[in-house]
Amino acid sequence: MENLELKQVKKVFGSGSNQVTALAGINFQAKAGEVTLILGPSGSGKSTLLTILGGLQQPSAGEVLVNGQKLNELTGPAADQFRLNHIGFILQAHNLVPHLTVQDQFTLVDKVKTAGNLPAATFDQYLGQLGIQDLLPKFPQDLSGGQSQRVAIARALYANPDFILADEPTAALDSQRVTEVGKLFQKIAQQEQKAVVIVTHDLRLKANADKIYQLIDGQIKEVSE
Repeated sequence: MENLELKQVKKVFGSGSNQVTALAGINFQAKAGEVTLILGPSGSGKSTLLTILGGLQQPSAGEVLVNGQKLNELTGPAADQFRLNHIGFILQAHNLVPHLTVQDQFTLVDKVKTAGNLPAATFDQYLGQLGIQDLLPKFPQDLSGGQSQRVAIARALYANPDFILADEPTAALDSQRVTEVGKLFQKIAQQEQKAVVIVTHDLRLKANADKIYQLIDGQIKEVSE
């Protein structure tokens, strides 16, 4: 079973009197087949935790393990290749390529990752659930914030990663879309046996979570909800 784990992970920014501890000895595990929700106020370290989980930044101390392999020891091309093949990021900035249509955002994934992406039939189902089929010929500047968010979710799913790491993926969505996106994450986790980790303020996603954690002042604890 695929699992992503943090062991005694600490992240410190700055030095001396300007030193800030974003994560203070975090132990955490995300398992295949589960949607894990991490709640917390702004500045609690949620985004930092997510980017360390995905290898976008290194911890100051501790280990990041993927099925027992130390992700934080991978560097350069090896780290890039691992992320490309195994981790799907949904970031707040959406990071859509401005000069490419929505359709071409997915074509670009095919060029970068030439094998293992979603079959067309499965991806068409996801496009339908996200309600973005009609957006395929449009450019990012023609999309609303909510539309861009849904396209970013689809692009991450298209690469068929083992782990889906999402930073506020429903912030710009109305309640109906939140329900649809939450159900989609839940379906993908359970049916495709993927680990989905969502850091968010959005309490509407609780209904779709298998596990819920609270992150405050760099400390994490599981909550029963």
